[in-house]
Amino acid sequence: MWQASMNPRRLLVLAFVLCFVSVAPAFAQDNYEIQVYSYDTVPPRTTMVELHSNFTAEGSKTVQDGVLPSNRAEHETLEITQGFNEWFETGFYVFTSIQPDTTWEWVGDHIRPRVRAHESWKLPVGLSLSAEIGYQQRSFSVDTWTLELRPIIDKQWDRWYVSINPVLDRAITGDNVKNGFEFSPAAKISYSVTPKVAIGLEYYGALGPVTHFDSGRDQQHQLFPVIDLDLGPKWEFNFGVGFGLTPSTDRLIIKMILGYRFDWGGGGHK
Repeated sequence: MWQASMNPRRLLVLAFVLCFVSVAPAFAQDNYEIQVYSYDTVPPRTTMVELHSNFTAEGSKTVQDGVLPSNRAEHETLEITQGFNEWFETGFYVFTSIQPDTTWEWVGDHIRPRVRAHESWKLPVGLSLSAEIGYQQRSFSVDTWTLELRPIIDKQWDRWYVSINPVLDRAITGDNVKNGFEFSPAAKISYSVTPKVAIGLEYYGALGPVTHFDSGRDQQHQLFPVIDLDLGPKWEFNFGVGFGLTPSTDRLIIKMILGYRFDWGGGGHK
């Protein structure tokens, strides 16, 4: 258990330093949880429950390196995030896949602690860092245990919003252990056309090992035009259609995120 005297500012700075100095030489975010993170965390005494529904309308059609094809597969991911204090949360994921033959299979589970900079620091941007570790079955990934480090930097200017997630991830067990850390950036820009509706563009990439990026055709790049709806302070809604830009990227993905916050004993946003 962390000591109450631990300074969260020092913890966040240390986490960022470790994140970048440990890089030596990832996987894309895959088609299970397609999301660009904002810097804020779930408030204390609050539980956020999200369902990520992603349908690969046009993807890989053959078994590759023992991994099942993604074409016409529906991925359903349950994410449960608990806020513990003003700057720390932990998320838990259950990944599932509905294959075209109607088989619904458990894929794996991940856990994701996250810390953030407090508003009292008065930083010019929002700043947080998550570390995600988890397991996935070999039939769905060439790497069964993986680690992701996700710095998050975002900024709101009036109606404009920008978020950048320069993700570093690596295999702990599996075919890509030799690659070390790989670079899988994600970013988002959006504009609020009304107080309740924002339209935007999300980008997801997988460039390969940080010491030597993959060739252009082997990299993954996706663009998602998206819409975000404000359904109330407890709700989250995001919908988008993604287009792959390289031969190694799934060509067409439809995604939706629906979330709801449960407050316990006076929790929630002030």
